Amino acid sequence: MSLARLALVVLAVAGVAALLVVGGRALFASLSTRAPQPEHQRASAAPPSAAQVPTVRIECVADTCPLVTVRVPGGDVLQYRDMGRGEEVSYFEPELDVVLADAGTVRVTENGTLRAHGKPGAREAFTVKGR
Repeated sequence: MSLARLALVVLAVAGVAALLVVGGRALFASLSTRAPQPEHQRASAAPPSAAQVPTVRIECVADTCPLVTVRVPGGDVLQYRDMGRGEEVSYFEPELDVVLADAGTVRVTENGTLRAHGKPGAREAFTVKGR
């Protein structure tokens, strides 16, 4: 076996050992942390400053609220799904685009102010800017 092949084998074994150590530490860390919260609870968790008001807060007031979409304009989609009765989400980004497939099924609060309730079955799209 040439010296180059031997060096390559040693390097491969060291790489596999490093991957095993990193994987083992990650597994141990994931087992020792608390269980993750469901998505709707994570999104509506209170911000670090209790005085901060969400840019938009959406609460489902029907059995099912079809397709509620919230996204940062020109950026990430934060929510694209149906919601269930009593479920609520809050977002604190400076500007958000909101699309409601059925505006009559949700209660929307913009910067702490209740938005006029939409018509049942009507699609509604609007932009909210934070204060």
